[in-house]
Amino acid sequence: MDPNVFVGEKMEAKLYIGNLDMRITEAALIKMFSPFGKIVHEEFLLHTRGRKRGEPRGFAFIQYSSEEEAKLAKEKMHGRLACGRPLVVRLSSEKYLIQEPHNPSGQSGEAAKTSLSASSSGQMSRTSKIAAIKNKLKALEGEGYSAKKQKQDNIPCSNTVDHPSVQR
Repeated sequence: MDPNVFVGEKMEAKLYIGNLDMRITEAALIKMFSPFGKIVHEEFLLHTRGRKRGEPRGFAFIQYSSEEEAKLAKEKMHGRLACGRPLVVRLSSEKYLIQEPHNPSGQSGEAAKTSLSASSSGQMSRTSKIAAIKNKLKALEGEGYSAKKQKQDNIPCSNTVDHPSVQR
């Protein structure tokens, strides 16, 4: 068995979870994501230096036993409210700004080139950032994005335990 293939398969089963509220604990995160499959590894990241040392960084990684479980969790949990904040869930192998092949935003050729080149270089101009935000808004409007729907899916914080270093 090729070890590189094994690593690649495991990366597809690893999720990035972002925009986590500071009140969400490691145990609460596992509880939220365990219905979708067997969690084989998780990384709940904390600040290691400075005045925020020991406090959550606002993101984590969860690795499932299979790619199908990870994709199901992504599908069900992305955008769902947890403690009033929409979760950002994606495969850890995905880039932050991915242009969809069918270009649903109606972005012009030049703007698409700017976004793609900016994401590959890691830096974006102010104009590119504004264009990316506008395109994201158009895409959300096209999906029938509804705040009412999100409120129904809110995961309350009452089930989570506050971190001792976080003040209310």
